[in-house]
Order: sequence, then structure tokens, then C-alpha cells
Amino acid sequence: MNLQEVSLFLVITETRSLTQAAKRQNISAMAVSRRLASLERELGVRLVQRTTRSVSLTQEGLEFLPYARALVDAETGARALFSPSTQDAAGLLRITAPSGFGRRNILPLIPELLADNPRLSIDLQLSEDVVDIVGRGIDVAIRIAPLKDSTLIARKITDNPRVICASPAYLNAQGTPRSVADLIQHNCLRLSSVPQWIFEREGEILRVSVEGRFSSDNVEGVRELCVQGLGIAQFTRWDVTKEIQQGDLIELVLADVEPQALSVWALLPSTRYLPLRVSTFIDKLKSSLTSGINAAGE
Repeated sequence: MNLQEVSLFLVITETRSLTQAAKRQNISAMAVSRRLASLERELGVRLVQRTTRSVSLTQEGLEFLPYARALVDAETGARALFSPSTQDAAGLLRITAPSGFGRRNILPLIPELLADNPRLSIDLQLSEDVVDIVGRGIDVAIRIAPLKDSTLIARKITDNPRVICASPAYLNAQGTPRSVADLIQHNCLRLSSVPQWIFEREGEILRVSVEGRFSSDNVEGVRELCVQGLGIAQFTRWDVTKEIQQGDLIELVLADVEPQALSVWALLPSTRYLPLRVSTFIDKLKSSLTSGINAAGE
């Protein structure tokens, strides 16, 4: 299989245009069309649907996409393996992560990653949406919620249980809840997407309806009002590690339930060949979060 044609196919999937792919590769649109047709003939399938303005992947194109990336990444890795001058991570690293977690725990890592790896570029997409990482060309997705069955490969980075917190000022004024039933007496600040708070009891999931005067689709907003003393809120631990360490928030323990055990996961399209840029990022994130755990325990 011609790797230049495979690489061109990846450019076409990114630009969604034969014309734009030609400009990026500095060749004619006719040459792009010929090389794409050559790859399709070799595979015996149609990879893209062509229109006058854009192209879209066929089902066969979607299925071939992760293999195409693996082939190109494997070639890049093989070249780097035998070139002492190119031992740093290189290429475009595409990451998707929840917005709150990404701003607090991934964005601070970017300057050092780029400084240590001059040939690396990073595209960080922060969103609460669960995206198709294969179809969108994402290298790694950071997920917090419980994982659903899928063909993706999951690597655990660290534990991240749900916790409930309040500011010292709020607890001094309103008292400290000791059980789930006590939550009824408190103003509970909620994420709009999480209408019920989730706990565990004897290994079973327990969903508790809570009431409050404020909700938001943004974890930063809920955290800010919680710090200001407007109520109690439920977060995942990595949303509030800093505030707990500084004493701005206090983690509450309820006698009749336990925090839901969640984790921070890195989801990958495949581990058949893991590009150095991906493993470098995962190692960096894991090291950073581990350092945070150690700091919290001191």
C-alpha cells in the first residue's frame, strides 16, 4: 500500500475538500483525485463521496480511517526510532476533554509539552459532548463519567470519586449534613446536566434528588458559588482538589453513603501503534495528577 496515498487520504478527511487537500499538499486537485482513486482501487472500496464543494467519508472510509492513521503513525515512529535527532514527540496531537477538567488540569500542561517537543502541535477541544473520536480524528479523549461498552481502548489515569463540598462559612451558618436525608434541609447547587446526586451504598448506585436555588451547565460557576458560601455542591474530586487543599472548601462525609467511585480515563482509537505524541501526553497528565494527589496528602 502506498503510504503517500494513505497520508493524502488523511488530509482529505481533515479538510473535507479535494481542493483544500491539494493546497495543503502543494499539488493539483487532479493529482489528489488520481491518488485517491488509486488507493480506492487497491482497497477495492469507495472511501469518500465526492461532490462539487466537499467530500464525505463512506462507511468503508470511516472503517479504514483508524488503520490509515496507524499506518502513517507507524512509519513516523519507525523513522524516529532510528534518528537520534528526532526523539521528541512530533505531529499534531488532537485531544478532547470535559471543559472544567481540561481548563484546570490539561491547559497548564500545554506550555511545557510544547517547549519540550518543538515539533509537536496540539489541538485541544474542551466540551461536555461525547464525540466520535475515530470519525473526528481525535488521538485521545479524556473522560470522567462511567465508561460505556465500546470498541475504544481505555487507560485509567487516576481515581476521581464524586465528593460533596461546602465552604466553611456556609457550614458555620447552616450546619453540616450527616446523612443523605439531611440534604433536604440545605441549598444544593447543581450542574444542570446532573439533576440527581449520585452515591454508592453497599456497592449499589443511589440517586438522590436534591433542591436548590441555583444550577448551571458550567462546573466553574457551581464551584465559584460554592466557594462563596451559597450552598453545598457535588463535584468530582479533581474539580475541587485545589480548593480543598487551600481550605476554601471542605469535603463532607455522609454516614449512610459512600462517594461514587469514578476515574479519569484516556480513551484511544487503538493501541496497535501508540504514537509518541499520545504516550507523552498521557504520561505528562498522569504525572501531574499523581503529584496533585501527593500534595493533597501532605
